[in-house]
Amino acid sequence: MHRVENKVGNKLALWRAGASVAWRTVATAFSFAAFGLGGLVLRVLVFPLLHLLVWRREARTAGARAIIRWSFRFYIGLMRCVGVLRYDLRGLEKLERGGLLILANHPTLIDTIFLMAYVKQADCIVKSDLWNNPFTRGPVRAAGYINNTGGAELVDACLVSLARGNNLIIFPEGTRTPCSGEIVLKRGAANIAVRGQRDVTPVLIRCLPKTLGKGEPWWRVPARRAHFEITVQDDLAIGEFTGGGASDVMAARTLTNHLQHYFSGKQEQHA
Repeated sequence: MHRVENKVGNKLALWRAGASVAWRTVATAFSFAAFGLGGLVLRVLVFPLLHLLVWRREARTAGARAIIRWSFRFYIGLMRCVGVLRYDLRGLEKLERGGLLILANHPTLIDTIFLMAYVKQADCIVKSDLWNNPFTRGPVRAAGYINNTGGAELVDACLVSLARGNNLIIFPEGTRTPCSGEIVLKRGAANIAVRGQRDVTPVLIRCLPKTLGKGEPWWRVPARRAHFEITVQDDLAIGEFTGGGASDVMAARTLTNHLQHYFSGKQEQHA
């Protein structure tokens, strides 16, 4: 009797697990479709209307960023409601300032959406494919985000943005963390911090089970709902890396190495 009950229970558990994965696959597809449709609506309807109603460029840019921020917050809520993900946000009060250089690790495809949803006056560096994508080019151009042109011009544009009081969000890895979990940072973010004499506000992003990672197709959903933990850490003082007569090059190198160990170590502590 007990064996029969166990077999029935196991089959029921497997059926429920399979049904859960199937539902979240459908919900994930719906979420991606909603994102594309939302971007198209913003480009075709919302931002042209904003352009007609608001003549001052600075006010129009601020309005566009506010619209994107609240759209992303709605989108995150939508994904939670349909069962794609859960999340915990810690230390958001540390973002209630202006002119922050926010550096974060990048484990998933939607890290940017989370940060842009909860950071006021947010600015970010946009890759050229998003700059020209029909679903995203309207919002990113209307919001005046920084085009990833590379070189010294990119660093200068970031420093100008910070000087204007914007909160600049950068993922120093330049792309999503590989499946191995090894974090390797590029030096561009450190160059901005050193040249601009800006403290760094680190943000640690953790997602378990892993999903939407680098090279991972969207339809390969995990066995259970993804849980995001996003924690705003205490600032890292730039003076600790630029003091003692160190050159900008050496200071940027030291800061990059520190951040790489910092993010890797924090990930291990949360594992």
